Amino acid sequence: MSGFDLVVVTAGTGDPSSTRMLADRVAQRVGAIADKRGEPVRVRVIDLREIAGEITTALVSQLTGPKLAKAVEALGAADGIVVSTPVYKAGPSGLFTSFFQVLDNDLLIAKPVVLAATAGTARHALVVDEQLRSLFAYLRTTTVPTSLFASTEDWGDPALNKRVDRAAFELVLLMESGFAKQVRDESWHSYQHEFGSAGGTEVDIDLDSDLMRLAAGGRPAL
Repeated sequence: MSGFDLVVVTAGTGDPSSTRMLADRVAQRVGAIADKRGEPVRVRVIDLREIAGEITTALVSQLTGPKLAKAVEALGAADGIVVSTPVYKAGPSGLFTSFFQVLDNDLLIAKPVVLAATAGTARHALVVDEQLRSLFAYLRTTTVPTSLFASTEDWGDPALNKRVDRAAFELVLLMESGFAKQVRDESWHSYQHEFGSAGGTEVDIDLDSDLMRLAAGGRPAL
């Protein structure tokens, strides 16, 4: 099927939520830009407040509930991602960071991502580039150059729409490039995957070595 699969991850807790509104605005612009270029966009929204219980369970027990499993599956199949979080106490919400902490370290390699955050004051504007960008660098994603932040006073400012348009266009270009797919198809083996994190593709690990036997509680061969 042609077109792109876009996944929106939002950590807003209100209804309506300014965090969700910002994410939806980006997704709408991505869809409009891609459609003009002949590529329809299918959007899937992951509202973290709806799976908060399963995220907590995964943090403390490593058990994955059905809703969380579907969210992971959607992200794994995504061509592009938009993430949006409220800022609490000068940082992204705990729900937001917890969700990405429970994901497989290899799930999002090279995937293009738009980073967005909302807050009640412009004093938190640097949270996106100082904290979100470093988190998604650790996850080895490809974040678009334009980050998005909206405080209360920004919603009536035309400059916000210009930044949204720019970030959306950058995401469409990255999705069109096929970079993430090419990385997985042609250079997946060149990444240093953590044991057990790459969905069974760690074909270069020698499970019969003395070191691996010791790690599993056995004894080295004599």
